[in-house]
Amino acid sequence: MASAKDKQAVREWDEYVKALRTDTALEADKSKADIEKHRQSLERDPVAWMKYMFPNYATAEFAPFHKRFIKRAIENQEWYEVISWARELAKDTVVMMTMMYLNLTGKKKFTLFVSSSYDAACDLLLPYMLNFEGNSRINAYYGEQKKWGNWESGNFTTRCGARYIALGSGQSPRGKKNESLRPDSIILTDLDTDEDCRNKDTINKRWDWVEKALIPTRSVSKPLLVLMLGNVIAKDCCVVRASKMADHWDVINIRDKNGNSTWPDKNTEEMIDRVLSKISTKAAQGEYYNNPLSEGDTFKEMFWGKCPDIRTMKFVVNYSDPATSNKDKQKTGASFKAMFLMGYKEGRYYVYTGYLDQVNNAKFVDWFYGIRDYVNNRTQVYNYIENNTLQDPFYEQVFRPLFNQFAKEKGHIGIIPDTRKKPDKYVRIEGNLEPVNRNGQLILNIDQKDNPHMQRLEEQFLLVSPQLKAPADGPDCIEGAKFILDIKRSQLGGDTISMGHRPRNNKRA
Repeated sequence: MASAKDKQAVREWDEYVKALRTDTALEADKSKADIEKHRQSLERDPVAWMKYMFPNYATAEFAPFHKRFIKRAIENQEWYEVISWARELAKDTVVMMTMMYLNLTGKKKFTLFVSSSYDAACDLLLPYMLNFEGNSRINAYYGEQKKWGNWESGNFTTRCGARYIALGSGQSPRGKKNESLRPDSIILTDLDTDEDCRNKDTINKRWDWVEKALIPTRSVSKPLLVLMLGNVIAKDCCVVRASKMADHWDVINIRDKNGNSTWPDKNTEEMIDRVLSKISTKAAQGEYYNNPLSEGDTFKEMFWGKCPDIRTMKFVVNYSDPATSNKDKQKTGASFKAMFLMGYKEGRYYVYTGYLDQVNNAKFVDWFYGIRDYVNNRTQVYNYIENNTLQDPFYEQVFRPLFNQFAKEKGHIGIIPDTRKKPDKYVRIEGNLEPVNRNGQLILNIDQKDNPHMQRLEEQFLLVSPQLKAPADGPDCIEGAKFILDIKRSQLGGDTISMGHRPRNNKRA
């Protein structure tokens, strides 16, 4: 007798099917001849086929990388591809539509569908089953696909002759057949988990299973399509190992090497900025840039402490980096603009406050006024902006007009370009900041501990490594500020002034 839980599951499934039939309803007064003619036309254009058959999935225009994948998977019957598309780039959905095209056009008949566990594989396979059963357009163009007696979660066969079997990692795939057919396609999705990737023995065991048990279920004489879907969540994981065997490894991040959305029809720049602003750099790089990060080995910890009253400082330096070079974007997806206010007293460098974020140029310029208001005429501020050969003439063409525009509304701020020809970024950060930080001489303002910009600065410091796989614009900005502070100290002499006392002017009689 079915339990209440089972009955509820059946009711929910019926509701899903009913809703899908409504979403995929056919146009009225379409004859069988019209349908047949349209079907033949659509099959010649797989992308158009998918747009028509899955209107509730294909809600945004396909990106070029989607179309390239579809072409590869359909035209290469014997093919092994690893798909590492960032979250929100629809890798599972596009693969599902591609596989169902191959099934319904008779090109693929038997698929093993694999995930980290059997339950996970069944859950990820449900949209296939739902669309075969409840998609009105598929049923109208190819006939009803639900095959009674062969229709259960994790193991079903359609009327077009396509069979799907779900498998969890480690389960025996041996002997699996669709009548006389061995598997002609294998889909592996989310095979790696964060926990498993922390244990090399687990990864070794899982990969052995893929190579020795799963792949050999194929027929040697028949073509096999292998698609592994997954992002790079660790330096050593099944996705990375599969990429070395694959005919093609398709790595697509949320933004391209120029910092632009790779699927702008769905993910706007504003949407991406919003999402990334709410998670850590480490999480963003792992989930959206296929760039798994571990704690760096250069800065073990950062020190938070009380900064001296800014009125006691003879001067402070506000150093800024507009991040106009594409060099770092190619590594980490996008550069951060940075601006930090630093002072020096009695052997210690103090970071009072600052900004570190992915913002537009106007917002960056507005940061100078935020720093101005923070200091509030309590001491002398030297405002510097990095302006090396990578950024000029960008500085003159873009930033100077912005500065002039803001000056009319908020007042003039004197800004000095830093034209220093800088050595390698990591070498500078390590050589000029690591010893200072290790000796407890680099202090982040404890009063700014809740400032998300200061938190990002700490995070970027802790992720610094020789390869600079993580963004390091914040530490780079701090190195620039320290460099200017040291020059100014040697030029002006002394570090502090006494509160309430005006320094003697020796030029006056």
